[in-house]
Amino acid sequence: MLSRIVLIFTAILFMAACQLEKKEIIFPKTDLSKTALIPKPLKTVSTNSAFGLSKNTVIYTSSTDSNFEQVGQFLLEKVKLKTDLDIAINTSNSEESIDRFIYINQSDSVDLKTPESYQLYIKKDSIFLNAKTAAGAFRGIQTLRQLIPEKSNDTLTDHPLWLIPTGKILDEPKFEYRGAMLDVARHFFTVEEVKKYMDILAYYKYNVLHLHLSDDQGWRIEIKSWPKLTQIGGATEVGGGTGGYYTQDDYTELVEYAAQRHITIIPEIDMPGHTNAASLSYPILNGNGKKVKAYTGTRVGFSTFDARKDTVYSFLDDVIREVASLSPGPYFHIGGDESHVTKKRDYIHFVEKVEKIVQKHGKQMMGWNEIAQGNISASTVTQLWNEPHNALKAAKNGSKIVLSPGEKTYLDMKYDSLSKFGLDWAGLIPVDVAYKWNPETYVEGLSIESILGIEAPLWSETISNSEELEYLAFPRAIGYAELGWSTSENCNWEDYRERLVRQVPFLNRMNVNYYPTKLVDWE
Repeated sequence: MLSRIVLIFTAILFMAACQLEKKEIIFPKTDLSKTALIPKPLKTVSTNSAFGLSKNTVIYTSSTDSNFEQVGQFLLEKVKLKTDLDIAINTSNSEESIDRFIYINQSDSVDLKTPESYQLYIKKDSIFLNAKTAAGAFRGIQTLRQLIPEKSNDTLTDHPLWLIPTGKILDEPKFEYRGAMLDVARHFFTVEEVKKYMDILAYYKYNVLHLHLSDDQGWRIEIKSWPKLTQIGGATEVGGGTGGYYTQDDYTELVEYAAQRHITIIPEIDMPGHTNAASLSYPILNGNGKKVKAYTGTRVGFSTFDARKDTVYSFLDDVIREVASLSPGPYFHIGGDESHVTKKRDYIHFVEKVEKIVQKHGKQMMGWNEIAQGNISASTVTQLWNEPHNALKAAKNGSKIVLSPGEKTYLDMKYDSLSKFGLDWAGLIPVDVAYKWNPETYVEGLSIESILGIEAPLWSETISNSEELEYLAFPRAIGYAELGWSTSENCNWEDYRERLVRQVPFLNRMNVNYYPTKLVDWE
């Protein structure tokens, strides 16, 4: 640690001395406060000059936590992709060629109020990024990535400079939980497709990916103690396709990829309804009294586990144990929605019993708002999609609430009557409707202290590949990122739509098939 600090201060002194010998660059005037950052930071102050990112820039990181060096490495890779610059990280060379540096610093400042808070101080010769945690540093470098212009300035010196406006940014998230859900059960999405989705989400400071891993149409994760779940249940999907599933190695690969982007994967095994694929694999689990057949339609509510059968809970104990052991995050989602053929007393019995199994395996239970009918623990998180009264009941009991109202956040809803994909049972959700609501006041009587955050679910009845996924997700998911991170005062539609236009180069670079809504004046 000491050697790294000495190295950095040596670089500072060296550059200061060199400035006496080198002709000072006269940078054009800039305005940091006018940059098109999404989510919008808490506070931005401009000092009207520029930091010239170039081949001679070096990244340094705190050595107190190896994760900070990983954040620096991530930044280095993204700078290379955007600018084709090969810049060094934590170099021990104090050569004359080093003229500017970026320092990613682990700080114990009391002004960093949350684990994801960060501070950016941008000067002409240095950028300091302060954060308490690597997660905070990672959020900060997403801001820095957005500040790097698309084109270099080749007129100020003998090599190209990418001019980053100077000033300071003080930033922190509004909500602890900022999530997206992807339904890989109705249609299966490959490991690479999920990774691409995470890359885009990470750029906009999402920190949760909720994977809907099972439903009537398919079972998507390998359970070694119950192999027919993927052999049989994984072989179908909506429309009669071949389905697919993640091996445990595949799932671990996704979890690790997410962790590198400071995203937590939350696994969902839907129950006691939405369980036809599981019961098709093992008919002993079935509780609706009918012969189980493969299902490739989109109707809901007809399936259920047998809530009074011990075998069902032995099965769930194995499933939860295996999936929980692969999932380092704190939560295990049990679904719990639309169990229409489960008798209410059986449903309540089931939820309360499964909650104990989830807790036994070291996780906090999550579930859709229907689970609040049971006597659930205050540690269980309730996800609101359609019943505010159940969310209020859970909050009164001490539970935290994740807001995913269907009429505002469901990414599978059509934008408008011209949408190629999507449904409309919750209504059309144009880009402005998706953005122009306040999660803090959406549910009357729900205090902000009870809101864990927001999540944008993407159900996959009408989509089957990345191109179609992106069509429904973007640009609406970008707006949800801002609603989850930025203060309500900083969420202004007219301002946002102007900043959204300037995300096009990134979306194009990532080959994102976003929906070009007429509500935005795309360049």
